[in-house]
Amino acid sequence: VHLILKWGRTALTCAASLGTALTQLDLRNTKIGAELAGVLAGVLEECKALAHLDLSFNGVGAEGARVLAGMLGECKVLAHLNLSNNKIGDEGAGLLAEVLAGSKVLAHLDLSFNTIGDEGVGLLVGVLRECKVLAHLDLHGNEIGDEGFESLAGALEECKALAHLDLGFNRVRDEGAGRLAGALGGCKALAHLNLSKTRFSDAGEEVL
Repeated sequence: VHLILKWGRTALTCAASLGTALTQLDLRNTKIGAELAGVLAGVLEECKALAHLDLSFNGVGAEGARVLAGMLGECKVLAHLNLSNNKIGDEGAGLLAEVLAGSKVLAHLDLSFNTIGDEGVGLLVGVLRECKVLAHLDLHGNEIGDEGFESLAGALEECKALAHLDLGFNRVRDEGAGRLAGALGGCKALAHLNLSKTRFSDAGEEVL
């Protein structure tokens, strides 16, 4: 069952009624926030067949991410997770990383526009190293600088399935560009790379 819903508590009630039959759940921009994240976590606990989850534009924050992380570990077949525009920050990224790193099927992860910085990316690299089928990673519009790009570079060489990588609109400069360039050669499946609106100079762009 593929369910698309628009309003917070009503949406969660409908999702809960479907339980184990639910395979795709679209709750983007449904005003869930941190308050209803706990209710959603209870719903997810029953959705054993859930493969696709879109929670973008809900502003769950780090506290909401903490609650959700506890239940996402139970979603054993979750292959597509979109948490774009949720203000989870470094703390939330770290909490999710602890859970997602154990996934055997996660192929699509969108954490764009979440105020994630170097610290958060450093925690997320475990996901890159362990999720062998991860093909799509979106970190667009965060606060990642040179240190964060260095952390990513160290893990990207192990991402053999990665085909789509979006790192645009971050705070990286030429040093980070050099680190990234050295790692991209190992990403044999990479077909799409977005580095628009970063802070590279002409020299940094030439390196890439």
